[in-house]
Amino acid sequence: MPVTVSALRIYPVKGLGAIELTEAEVTPRGLRHDRRFMVVDPAGEFFTQRDFPRMATVWTEIEGGKLRLAGPDAGEVELPVEPTDGAPLSVRVWNSSGVAAIAPSPEADAWLSGYLDTACRLVYMPDDSRRATNPTYGGEHIVSFADGYPFLFTNEASLEELNGRLSRPVPMNRFRPNLVVKGVPAYAEDGWKEVRVGDVRFRMVKPCGRCQVTTTDQTTGEVTGPEPLSVLSEYRNDPTFGSLFGMNAVALSHGTVRVDDAVS
Repeated sequence: MPVTVSALRIYPVKGLGAIELTEAEVTPRGLRHDRRFMVVDPAGEFFTQRDFPRMATVWTEIEGGKLRLAGPDAGEVELPVEPTDGAPLSVRVWNSSGVAAIAPSPEADAWLSGYLDTACRLVYMPDDSRRATNPTYGGEHIVSFADGYPFLFTNEASLEELNGRLSRPVPMNRFRPNLVVKGVPAYAEDGWKEVRVGDVRFRMVKPCGRCQVTTTDQTTGEVTGPEPLSVLSEYRNDPTFGSLFGMNAVALSHGTVRVDDAVS
């Protein structure tokens, strides 16, 4: 069975809904448009589904140079997907503090504040803002507002194996990957060092430790119980990284990746 890409996904706003793609441009920070936006509190502290599971229910769409956000019975708001103007703001995401961002849309701030029922702002990482990956694993690479690294790979067979241990199977969207592969055995990705997807090379930097976001239904925003995280912690637990599923990666070259691309 050939090893190929079965899905490509981006998350234009950290913590909000995904966009499924058939092809994507690989940039140093991640797939183009992936997590260039983030929701923060008025002081610039980042919000995720860990804080507000309801974030999962915000739909995102990119069309005609615009980013559209919408929610059930909440209307929508639209702004440029690559804004150049906005109030400057210093923000924090995990251990990265003082990250330069702009708040480009008071309308989006108001819409999200109403939807999440808390004061917040939508910020964008401009091209001249530089956030480094952890040099221990990522080397000299940059990343958008993703948790730590530009790319996350997961494997269909690994999910199938995990689902065989769960009381109720979960879809891949619980793990919010960028590139999903098929055609290799469960957890074969654990041993990958470098892979080529089409003509683009990636280096695997570390296994991905998972958190409680995996327990949130990405359609309804409801926390469904301790699984799958509790089960991963029983047989995929690492003393350094925690409960493992997927591999974090950086790009060694750039170009375009596509669904059905060969992975080698």
